[in-house]
Amino acid sequence: MFARTERLLLRPGWQEDAPALARAIGEEAVVRNLARAPWPYGEEEAQKFLNQPIDPTQPRFLIFARTVGAPRLVGGCGISPGPEGELEMGYWIARPYWGLGFATEAGRQLLRIARAMHLPKLSAGHFVDNPASGAVLRKLGFRPTGKVAQRYSVARGGKAACALFEEGDGDGSNAVTPMRGRIDIDADFREEIRLIAA
Repeated sequence: MFARTERLLLRPGWQEDAPALARAIGEEAVVRNLARAPWPYGEEEAQKFLNQPIDPTQPRFLIFARTVGAPRLVGGCGISPGPEGELEMGYWIARPYWGLGFATEAGRQLLRIARAMHLPKLSAGHFVDNPASGAVLRKLGFRPTGKVAQRYSVARGGKAACALFEEGDGDGSNAVTPMRGRIDIDADFREEIRLIAA
């Protein structure tokens, strides 16, 4: 399955993508925000990931920017089972492309694919020390559940507090909160800390 947005191409990963995948995701600042990716992350880890079978009911994509020149691998997104068996949306963006709206653009397309596949509403979460991901989820129409769970991160080598979200009633396409225009992103972080303390 392939999908296009205004600036992006979403497609399954191929073995030939391993070097580009290792370069894109291979920064600790990126990997530490994911649950299943190891650190360090090199071509061997990329090959293992790309060799994993894909369940057709749980789409998984690499994200390529297709503006200005040849397509560039800028991230990944997909749907997979969460800790309680619910379907969970996840995504990551390579550090040079943070703040450009790629996570939101890819996430909206992933939600449209999920609706077209008649999947149940998705859950999502973000480690509380990554408030930018919470801002993306809100732009996609996800709502905080008010719950914070301890989730294991392979890269961190332990559990970390994760704020949990549930899908709302839209794809967030009419929500306008550009990352570069946010006045106080720290407000999201303070809210997540308040939830942990509660």
